[in-house]
Amino acid sequence: MALRFYNTLTQRLEEFRPLDGETVRMYTCGPTVYHYVHIGNFRTFSFQDVLRRVLRMRGWKLSHVMNITDVDDKIIRNAVAEGKSLKEYTERFTQAFLEDAAKLRLERPEKLVFATEHIPDMVEAIQRLAQRRHTYESEGSTYFRIASFPEYGKLSHTNFSGNVAGARVDVDEYEKADARDFVLWKARKPGEPYWDTPLGAGRPGWHIECSVMAMKYLGETIDIHTGGVDLVFPHHENEIAQSECMTGKPFARFWLHAEHLMVEGQKMSKSLGNFFTLRDLLGQGYAPEAIRYLLVSAPYRKQLNFTFDGLKAAAAAIERLRNFQTRLKTERFGEGMDQEQEERAARALRGYHEGLDDDLNTADALGAVFEFVRETNIAMDQGRFSQGNAAGAQRVLDDFDSVFDVLRPAAAEGSLSDEEVEALVRERTEAKKARDFARADRIRAELLEKGVVVEDTRDGVRWKRK
Repeated sequence: MALRFYNTLTQRLEEFRPLDGETVRMYTCGPTVYHYVHIGNFRTFSFQDVLRRVLRMRGWKLSHVMNITDVDDKIIRNAVAEGKSLKEYTERFTQAFLEDAAKLRLERPEKLVFATEHIPDMVEAIQRLAQRRHTYESEGSTYFRIASFPEYGKLSHTNFSGNVAGARVDVDEYEKADARDFVLWKARKPGEPYWDTPLGAGRPGWHIECSVMAMKYLGETIDIHTGGVDLVFPHHENEIAQSECMTGKPFARFWLHAEHLMVEGQKMSKSLGNFFTLRDLLGQGYAPEAIRYLLVSAPYRKQLNFTFDGLKAAAAAIERLRNFQTRLKTERFGEGMDQEQEERAARALRGYHEGLDDDLNTADALGAVFEFVRETNIAMDQGRFSQGNAAGAQRVLDDFDSVFDVLRPAAAEGSLSDEEVEALVRERTEAKKARDFARADRIRAELLEKGVVVEDTRDGVRWKRK
């Protein structure tokens, strides 16, 4: 089965291959660093991480660019209120985002790019648009004339032909029905940061940033552009208009958008008291692997209802998988190979990969893995699983975890390394052999305090992290 994605631009499932047949050139809209990133944003970033891993699993190289928006209306408002420069204000939240992303095991894109480091590129792009008569000036600001791009609306599939000619919008974000000429360069306002440029003193609008940085590092036509569904209009619609008016070429071949995250069935908002950052959840004792699992467990184009019961169920699901892996590595099975078990593993792998190839259907992929684990545990209990089947079963877990990445427990502060745990387990075994049971009990208690559970089984000693 070929890898297929739902393309927002064409509104259909399409087989995907990179344009050059080798390297996927992908751009993702990163965070606007005006505050800590909330779990709704991390739902989108987690989907992008799954996408990265599946593309690489299919044998392609990646050239993935993510932007950091470090200048926009909200950032300027907050920085001015705190009496800080843009750089002083945004550095704190940029670093926090990178730390949070690492805790969720999100792979770092090949290139992170910052809007404020590309001002000259944006000025040059706006000048190119002006030369092609796609812009006009008003009160020191430069606007994009959407009437100059007849295909405007092709991504959101909305007919904007009735928009009021000459109506303008200066803010970075606006309502879905409000199609107006949008600002490319904002004239300087008193008390706001600005850059002196041939366009005048001012700063870029939000939309021009991504077009410029995507094309600078990935070329005029990129393979995949992703983001949250809330960015389809106006942000991504405006990116297409700007970019294609500059180059006369398609801007992105595939557009992939993640649906919204709900919390306990409601839209997340501070007024409802259901607004959470990753740091909020970690502070309540939830493991980052459980949060990651829940965020990617539903297909990205379906709304995800984030609940605390769901978070507990995610932790339990991970524990089932870890217990299976521990059993696979430590239990002694009969010699030989059972052909039925080999076929079951092969069938599970096919189902897993078919799920991912079907527009990253993570629910179907997970279903194949858990059915395999359930049936294999039964076979183990009944003595129908042989030592020769262990490699095939481990392959299922390895392929699963190369995308979901939840089997390895997060190392708690002050926790022991695997090597340190193994050394203490060996020391405990030696103490028991020497009949020093008090010492063996102390080691077991020490390990438990560090989050490591030691189990004595008929096949020997095994351990796992809580």
